[in-house]
Amino acid sequence: MTDLTGKRVAFVATDGFEDSELTSPWQALTDAGATAVLIAPKSGEIKGKKGHTQSVDQVTADADADDFHALVLPGGVVNADHLRMDEAAVAFTRAFFEQQKPVAAICHAAWTLIEARVVDGRTLTSYPSLQTDLRNAGATWVDEEVVVEDGLVTSRTPDDLPAFNAKVVEEIAEGRHAAQSA
Repeated sequence: MTDLTGKRVAFVATDGFEDSELTSPWQALTDAGATAVLIAPKSGEIKGKKGHTQSVDQVTADADADDFHALVLPGGVVNADHLRMDEAAVAFTRAFFEQQKPVAAICHAAWTLIEARVVDGRTLTSYPSLQTDLRNAGATWVDEEVVVEDGLVTSRTPDDLPAFNAKVVEEIAEGRHAAQSA
């Protein structure tokens, strides 16, 4: 098993996240020894679309990518739509690319990547309804379970979580990716 002890991983989400797309990667990373930190636009708790609630550790306005080794963006239509409108969440996401750190996005989370202007020239996947948005932003969209490109891990839906989680752990263990850029 890969050991991620000492690695801090930011999860950025808000109300309306896809429950399993937060809880499953969170469990996989903490099982591997990482410390997971929930960052959201507001303090208190956030609630998933199926009712899972989770305490917020830090707000996006106070978050600094320098404090983390990697970023995970769970999906959910409402979650992703609200996050892409949060300037601090978008800037925080972009900073991981600027620092060449691993980033993982599943389902509708690709909207935040589009808003952060980090998809142009990349190949990735997402929930199928985002393929036109991604292509319009300059990405190559593919219909695959998991896509990894220079430290960026993307997947389509909760059905892809086993493959997504495995690749997220692997990319975080590898550390910075010299070809990762904003």
